[in-house]
Amino acid sequence: MRRSAAVEYEQMLLARHSLSSYARKHQLDRSAYILLSLLRIKGAMSIGELSDVLGLDASTLNRQTAAAMRAGLMDRIPDPDGGIARKFVLTEAGAEALDAQRDQILISLDKVMADWPDEDIATFAQFLQRFNTDIERLAGRVWPRPD
Repeated sequence: MRRSAAVEYEQMLLARHSLSSYARKHQLDRSAYILLSLLRIKGAMSIGELSDVLGLDASTLNRQTAAAMRAGLMDRIPDPDGGIARKFVLTEAGAEALDAQRDQILISLDKVMADWPDEDIATFAQFLQRFNTDIERLAGRVWPRPD
């Protein structure tokens, strides 16, 4: 058996769980949650900048950002640095929706890990970050992390 087989199986199981599903009234779709999270960390971003970080083509991002703008979650503004490309920013409603969903996910995680010692939670987070940063390194796209 390959040494990564147990990781593959557990990752498959993890991917099928959606902790945000417990927060139906605050439910953002996955793409909106990711876009809003990215804008929260990075600030205003163009389609090209979003494409570089997310590894998605412009047509996919145009559909996702259009849906988020129709929902009032983000706006498109002139580049604050004077560039030609217009940029996307979170709206107040987008920030509130992101915070509400993130809070619900954190409540769910707290329930799942209620019996875990703090050091186990910290170690688990470190391993997840290591796993993700190694994927990012191989893909050539680094996901920004909060300071």
